Amino acid sequence: MIGFKNWKVKAIYLAIYDLFSVNFAYFLALWLRFDCMYSSIPANYLYAWKAFAPVYSIITISVFWFLSLYKSIWKFASYTELSRVMIASVIINIVHVTGMTCLIQRMPVSYYIFGTIIQFFMTLGIRFFYRFIVLERNLRAKREKDLTATRAMLIGAGNAGQMILRSLLNSDRDNIRVCCIIDDDPNKWDRYLDGIPIVGGRNVIMSSVEKYRIERIFIAIPSAGEENKKEILNICKETGCVLKNLPAMYYLIDDQVTVSDMQDVDVEDLLGRKPIRVNMDEIFQEIKGKCILVTGGGGSIGSELCRQIAGHEPKQLVIFDIYENNAHEIQMELQDNYPELNLEVLIGSVRDSRKINQVFAKYRPDIVYHAAAHKHVPLMEYSPCEAIKNNAIGTYKTAYAAMTNGCRKFVLISTDKAVNPTNIMGASKRLCEMIIQTFAKMVREDRTDELPILRAHAEDELSDMVAVPKVQEKPCTEFVAVRFGNVLGSNGSVIPRFKQQIEKGGPVTVTHPDIIRYFMTIPEAVSLVLQAGAYAKGGEIFVLDMGTPVKIDTLARNLIKLSGLKPDVDIEIKYIGLRPGEKLYEEKLMQEEGMRTTPNHLIHIGRPIDIDTEKFLSQLHELMIEAYKDNDRMCELVAEVVPTYHPSGAGGCTVKDKTYEALVESMQESAINEAAAGAEA
Repeated sequence: MIGFKNWKVKAIYLAIYDLFSVNFAYFLALWLRFDCMYSSIPANYLYAWKAFAPVYSIITISVFWFLSLYKSIWKFASYTELSRVMIASVIINIVHVTGMTCLIQRMPVSYYIFGTIIQFFMTLGIRFFYRFIVLERNLRAKREKDLTATRAMLIGAGNAGQMILRSLLNSDRDNIRVCCIIDDDPNKWDRYLDGIPIVGGRNVIMSSVEKYRIERIFIAIPSAGEENKKEILNICKETGCVLKNLPAMYYLIDDQVTVSDMQDVDVEDLLGRKPIRVNMDEIFQEIKGKCILVTGGGGSIGSELCRQIAGHEPKQLVIFDIYENNAHEIQMELQDNYPELNLEVLIGSVRDSRKINQVFAKYRPDIVYHAAAHKHVPLMEYSPCEAIKNNAIGTYKTAYAAMTNGCRKFVLISTDKAVNPTNIMGASKRLCEMIIQTFAKMVREDRTDELPILRAHAEDELSDMVAVPKVQEKPCTEFVAVRFGNVLGSNGSVIPRFKQQIEKGGPVTVTHPDIIRYFMTIPEAVSLVLQAGAYAKGGEIFVLDMGTPVKIDTLARNLIKLSGLKPDVDIEIKYIGLRPGEKLYEEKLMQEEGMRTTPNHLIHIGRPIDIDTEKFLSQLHELMIEAYKDNDRMCELVAEVVPTYHPSGAGGCTVKDKTYEALVESMQESAINEAAAGAEA
């Protein structure tokens, strides 16, 4: 046997065994037929058995070889191997009955029956014996592994749950043992799925976690409604277990779900409201075939705008941002995901008149989404002049360039902090809204020649501002603003900060136990911005419905629980006081603005507040001059232009109106009580 491969050696031994077993099986059949007494077997029957044995042996080995029974890897034997053994047994036993009867003599019927049965089990048994040994060895190893495995609960006994369970059972990498399954369907209770008991519905989650000593929970209910999922998640987060979630139905498109598809449960999943839907046809018609410019396109809102715009077949997408790292990141992402996209990524500042006008003159965008802005409230409190230069003056210069270069629509990304602002960032965004409304009014009244070209430096007086003269032909740009609150996961938002603090072991810092905010996911906010842009007629302030306000303290505690930890036990929550310019709550609309609805009930329109245009433009020009002088009274100057702005007294700002503070305090208490009532409901 020298030179034989190992499997060939095994095949020879197996063939020798088959020669013995197929003949011995029929001898046993004779022996059983005659009361298990060798002496009682008639001589002619023994002679017939011996005479046919050589012929039968050759036929058996030939059939087994033809059906590849000597080439299979029996360590992994499955139904395929079993079916081939059955086919081989049927063939050789038909040969045995026919050959014995026709060539030698007729044998007792029991000889054929018992011989066939014994032969089948002898040939099958030796082949699956090793498989059984391997399985038993694996079961023993699994039992030993289960002693140290992470004990898990699976929620959902549907298709997704079954696939997740089998992925866990077949995984050698994940040392996880599923101990029980939860499903709300009573018809599945007290039954088993792949050997794992289905113990009941959501009402037994807490008791089952304690009974089975669960450490991790897998939630595989992608088709469940938002309210149902929220209720289950709220129960699970109280268990102290690590939670994993299968978030969406698209994972089931190809009927393949594995453990790697499970994601950490985010606090967004606990908001429990229906996903925001928009009319994609309206957005598609608005964007398709157009040149789109996104300023601040590398930021959290700007980059998501670029993603959604890229998916709606624009003629060209131009990204304009001052921060090269963010711009490069979104550029690489879009080039990978949309290789056919006509994409331009430009670095520059909206405060640079020459640069912004060069961009508009060269690319002639049809629609501008103006997301470029300084947004960090505490930072701007200590740099108020920068907030005015970048947010207000930058918006004016961008809007002017859009108007003079034939842009059809200009959409400002605003914020709820612009409503009754107590910080300079909010006040600067309110200035932006006033600028947009002023431009809209001037276009509507055909008075655009009265709009000044704001120049920041003396040398600009001698330049032609890169071919930006006074408007020669009638502009048609529609100027609108879209206002919304905080977005989950945006740069500088509280949730990424909380996650970092939890990873470090705490403490988690919350400014105030009663502070509340409106929240929306970035994709939801951007989709509403795009649809609001489709509704624009000029001069509107679109207000997005952010749902029910959420306590920041509750968000922090939920994030700690979702990490499998206990607030104030494993992770300390520390209240550090309101930051400079920060309010306990944010409003979405000033009372005097009123409210109108749109075809999308989540998008509302505020009625523009009348502005003395000439006075405002003069004040804005003065603000620009003082901002570039770095005037330390900038907050006071802004308060004279924005009547609703009342500085908090922090940073570089001073309190202007004590009676207003009393009004704010009263409104805050009312908003907090309303939020608490909503949470109880």
